Amino acid sequence: MKIAIKNLGAIKQAEFTLGELTIICGGNNTGKTYATYALFGFLSFWRDAFSIKVPDGDIRRLLNEGSIELDIQDYIGNAQTILKNGCKAFTEQLPHVFASSDKHFSESQFSVDLDSSDIQPIPTFERTMGAAKTQLFSISKKTDSPLVTISLLVEKEKVRIPQEVISRIIGDALKDIVFGHLFPHPFIASAERTGAAIFRKELNFARNRLLEEMSSMEKDINPFELLSKVYTDYALPVKSNVDFTRQLEELARKDSFIAKEHPEILNDFTDIIGGDYLVTKNDELYYVPKGNKRIKLTMDESSSAVRSLLDIGFYLRHVAAPGDLLMIDEPELNLHPENQRRVARLFARLVNIGIKVFITTHSDYIIKELNTLIMLNQGGERLRAIADRENYRDSEMLNPDKVRVYIAEEALIKLDGAQRKTKCQTLVQADIDSKLGIEARSFDKTIEDMNRIQEEIVWGGDE
Repeated sequence: MKIAIKNLGAIKQAEFTLGELTIICGGNNTGKTYATYALFGFLSFWRDAFSIKVPDGDIRRLLNEGSIELDIQDYIGNAQTILKNGCKAFTEQLPHVFASSDKHFSESQFSVDLDSSDIQPIPTFERTMGAAKTQLFSISKKTDSPLVTISLLVEKEKVRIPQEVISRIIGDALKDIVFGHLFPHPFIASAERTGAAIFRKELNFARNRLLEEMSSMEKDINPFELLSKVYTDYALPVKSNVDFTRQLEELARKDSFIAKEHPEILNDFTDIIGGDYLVTKNDELYYVPKGNKRIKLTMDESSSAVRSLLDIGFYLRHVAAPGDLLMIDEPELNLHPENQRRVARLFARLVNIGIKVFITTHSDYIIKELNTLIMLNQGGERLRAIADRENYRDSEMLNPDKVRVYIAEEALIKLDGAQRKTKCQTLVQADIDSKLGIEARSFDKTIEDMNRIQEEIVWGGDE
C-alpha cells in the first residue's frame, strides 16, 4: 500500500509504502507526526465513517423480494474509484483529524494507491444485523462464489430501519469483503500518551460531570451530541488515546491473541516496565512492581516510563489481533537506552507474529538494535554464535524485506506537474542492507559530528 501526501504540515510532497515494519526518522518539525496522524486518520475514517454506496434500486428489491444477490466482481472492478472517493472524502476531514483550522489544509491532499492484483475478495463472509435483540437480515458470501447474498430474516413490514441505514450496513459489509485484508485495524500511541495516563481520572470526572449538568438542563438539548464534542480540541490520535485510557476497566476483561498464544511476549514487556498494570473493579489504575505485589503505585507515583508504555501494554495484553497496525509516535519516550533496545526487539517479535508496526523515532538506539536484528538474520555459524552469546532469539530476527525506512528531510524532487526538480521537505526512503542494516543519515551525521569534536578534544593537543 503506497500513501501519497501533499502540502501536509512541513511536507510539500512525499510518498511512502507501508511495510511490516515502517519507520520514519528525521529532525524536529520535519513532518513525521503529520504523516503518522494522517495515516491513522485515514485508516480510522475508512473503517468507521466511509461506506460503499449501494444503489437505491437494490435496497428496494431487498425490501420487496426479501432477498437479493450482488456480484462482488462489480465492486472489485470499481475498487479504484471507490478508493479514490474515500481518499477525497478523508482529505476534507483533515482539519478534524488534526483539530486545526481549515485554512491549514486548504491545499492538502491524501491518497492511497493499491495494486489491482492485491484487490481480491475475502473467501467467506457471514454477518447478521438487527435491532432491539431481533435479527433483521443477513449478509453472506460463500467460498469461491462471487455472489453476496442479502436476506431478510423477518417480514418486510417489521423492518423499520431507514433505507439509508440499510444501505450503509450493506455498504460496510461490501467494503470489508473487498478491502478488509488490505487496510489493517490501527491502534496508535501518540507522543501525548503520558499525559493521558496521568489525567485519566480527571478526564472521566469531567465527562461525567458534564453529563450530570446537561441532564439537569430544562432546554431541549441532546446531551450525547454535546458529549461528542468534549474532545474536539484534541487531534484524533490524542482523542483515541484518551478514549482508550477511559476504557481500561472494560478492556482488562478480555485477552488478546498475544496473551493466549504468545504469553512470553507479555513476560518480556513486564521485564521492560519492571512490573505489571492493575485495574480494579472500581476502575482504579495501579502499577505493581515486579517481585513486590504488596506495593501498588498510582500513575502519579509511577515512573514516566511506566506511564508512557501504559496504553501499549494494555493493547498487547487485551486488544491486539493478527493483522493490526500498531503505530507509536516516539516509542523511546522516557526510556533508558537499554529499554529502547528491548523495545526494538519487541517490535521485531510483533512483526514476526503478524502485527504490523509503524513508528516515528529520534532514537539511534532503536535503529541500531533493529540493524543488529537485520544483520543477525543472515544466519551462519559465526552470527549464530554471536546471537547465542548476546541472548538474541530466533523470534527476534528481522527480515530486511519486511522493513521500510524513510527520512523526513529536504531533498530535490520533481513536484507533480513540474518540469524541474525542487528542493523541498519530503520523505526519502533509506537503503536497507542485509549485512549493514539501515542507513539512517538523520542520526549518523549527528554522531559523526560528536565523535569528531571529542576526538579533537582528546587528541588535538595544546598549542
